[in-house]
Order: sequence, then structure tokens, then C-alpha cells
Amino acid sequence: MSAVIATRAMCTGYAGQPVVHDLDLEVNAGEVVCLLGPNGAGKTTTMLALAGELPLISGEVLLDGKVTTAPLHHRAKAGMSYVTEERSVFKGLSTRDNLRVAGLDPDRAVELFPELSNRMNVRGGLLSGGEQQMLTLARALARSPRLLLADELSLGLAPLVVDRLLQAVRAAAKDHGTAVFIVEQHAHKALQYADRAIVMRRGRVEMSLSGEEARRRIDEVEQAYLTGATTPRQSGA
Repeated sequence: MSAVIATRAMCTGYAGQPVVHDLDLEVNAGEVVCLLGPNGAGKTTTMLALAGELPLISGEVLLDGKVTTAPLHHRAKAGMSYVTEERSVFKGLSTRDNLRVAGLDPDRAVELFPELSNRMNVRGGLLSGGEQQMLTLARALARSPRLLLADELSLGLAPLVVDRLLQAVRAAAKDHGTAVFIVEQHAHKALQYADRAIVMRRGRVEMSLSGEEARRRIDEVEQAYLTGATTPRQSGA
């Protein structure tokens, strides 16, 4: 069976200058893959290329085993949801109307995040940062996407909120077979929910591990990018 999304020797960047080099990865249905690394490692650049927002310099992106150069809106119609690092909430609209604008049933959002049940009539701009991110993620998951791309869900949020977000992501993979690719800086938290982990540094894969092995070697995973140590690429089963 083909991976839901994969890359082959993908090189991408800006104005013809590569930021990500020779990237091979794949995300299968029902799997959560976490991309870790420091600022400037190329994580968001990778995400933009997978989403169809950034053209490739060389290599390929494949959806369901077929090479694609389709833009984001075409990939979205094919079942991809993309959560950027900026919370995409209409601040002047209520929580309920934020969902209705997206053509979604508010009840489905409450199923995902019961915390939103008493916030339906509150304007998006008056929600807390965690509530805004729950609303953003609810809009993405309520569509039951085949593929979820999520960039820095945890940015600026309290640990309990981060757990709620990652629990919802994990449930989407387990219960609906969603292929999930998340970018994170906080390894300890993200690896609790990941099936596999990739550590990127300076645009290249530094480590590729199973989730279990990454959790067991968490200090080494963090050292690979936080201290600038050069760690040979590893592969976990």
C-alpha cells in the first residue's frame, strides 16, 4: 500500500536557494510522524512544500503513490487539512460562525473539544490562545481528512492544552486512519504521541527513529539539534 504522502530526494527553498536537501520521508494512513528540530532547520519549509505552497527545486512529492505538483487548494479538495503555525481564526466572528463559515457542524467541534461548548457565542478574538488553537484544529479534523499537516501546534501554549491538541491528533490517526505529519520543537511532549520521529538539522535529516526508540533516546534526540552535535543517521523499526 502506498504512503498517503511521501517525498523522494526532495529539495526545496526560496528564490532557487535550497533550504531542505534530499529529503526522503513517508507518512502512512493511521500514523503520526513528528518532525523535530531547532529554528532554521527547515521544518516549516518542509511543511510548505508538502502542502503545495512552496515549489520544489528538485525531487518529488507523492500523494497516494502519484507524483503531484498540485497547489494547496487542490490537495485540500483531495482530503488534506493544513494547520499553519499562525492560528487561522476569524477574530470578529463567534466560535459558532467560525465553524459555519467553514461549512462545519459546531456539534462536531464540541465532540472533538468539549471545552468549546460554552464558548460558541464568544468572538474568536476573545478566546484564549489555547481555545483559538482548539478551534483551528477542530476545523481541520471535523472534515475527517485523509492527511493532516500541522505546524507547531504547541507554540506558546500551556502543557495541558498541548496534551489536548495532541490527543485529538492521535485519536484522528487511530479512529479515522488519518495520516498525520506534525512539526514540533518540544520533543518530550510530541514524542508521547508519535509513531515515528525525524530530527532535522540544517535542512537535512539527522535522525530517523521509531517513536518508541525516540522516547527511549530522548536525550540523544535533543542533543542532535540543541547542542549542534553531529549524530549519525539512525533508523528505527
